[in-house]
Amino acid sequence: MIHYLFHQYSNYTTIAIFLEITAVVFGLLSVWFAKKDNILVFPTGIISTFIYVYLLWKWELLGDMMINAYYLLMSVYGWFLWTRKRNNKTVYPITKMTKKEVVKAFVIFVLTLLFVVFIYIYFNKFTTLTSYLDTFVTGLFFVGMWLMAKRKIENWVLWIIGDLFSIPMYFVKGYTFTSLQYILFTIIAFYGYKEWKNILNNNPHQF
Repeated sequence: MIHYLFHQYSNYTTIAIFLEITAVVFGLLSVWFAKKDNILVFPTGIISTFIYVYLLWKWELLGDMMINAYYLLMSVYGWFLWTRKRNNKTVYPITKMTKKEVVKAFVIFVLTLLFVVFIYIYFNKFTTLTSYLDTFVTGLFFVGMWLMAKRKIENWVLWIIGDLFSIPMYFVKGYTFTSLQYILFTIIAFYGYKEWKNILNNNPHQF
């Protein structure tokens, strides 16, 4: 069983394995802090995504690399939004999406799909089923990260859907540690949604 899960790492350098595990640990910390509505979600996320950008560039996984580069930028943006206060009150508390934001989210999703499809066609990367799945997941995660930066509770729904697709996708690609990470991401995201929902129920004025 152990050999089946981790045999692909026999061809990896020690530093690559160390970096992937480090990125996984900080990624899990980031999602845990997001669940707790703790601003540490962003610095831990920045460390994780920075490492993944490097690793995914080395592995030539362009869609995944673009996701993490975007995460890196949105983490900085989200960090700024979450620290904003007006009259000692948080400018961006946890809320539900408005109709206008639903439209914006759909536009971001479509534009992301078109962009990733263009990149994959240009570099001739549509060679496996995971390439097509990667395109769809990239769209979901782009919107999910935008919603998290805006502190919208619906971000958890997109994370859960994207995580469920990512579990088998990364395993097939040969990155078992990252695949296992997404199993934990899914569990934490489920409880993250419940925790944010409780916060909203206790603060109805935030709707």
